[in-house]
Amino acid sequence: MKERRYPLGRHARDTVRAQSGRPLDALTLEQARAGKLSADDLRIHPDTLREQARLAAEAGWSQLAANLRRAAELADMPHERVLAIYEALRPYRVTHERLLAMAAEVETEFGAVETAALIRQAAAAYRQRGLF
Repeated sequence: MKERRYPLGRHARDTVRAQSGRPLDALTLEQARAGKLSADDLRIHPDTLREQARLAAEAGWSQLAANLRRAAELADMPHERVLAIYEALRPYRVTHERLLAMAAEVETEFGAVETAALIRQAAAAYRQRGLF
């Protein structure tokens, strides 16, 4: 039987780090109380999400792995862009053409291939169901 390696915070603490680059062990309640943590200290690093995706894929959880890979792509995007994607993916918010353009933008600007694919998939589904 394979050794359980998830969650990473318990089984691979040394690989988990914040968006700021600080290791998990440096993020303590004492640091928070002292005001020594930034917003990026509370955000997960894309590499950690990619490692979680790898482990999920190994375990046969393909959907979870895909979600974690998209999360890794989104982790490096400005919050405003992530919120714009979220808003655009709500039915009746934008046109089919706008979703396709948004997919191309995130793929080109951020290398977010899996996120772009999801947006294109949504555009096709919304068009088929008349949700524009």
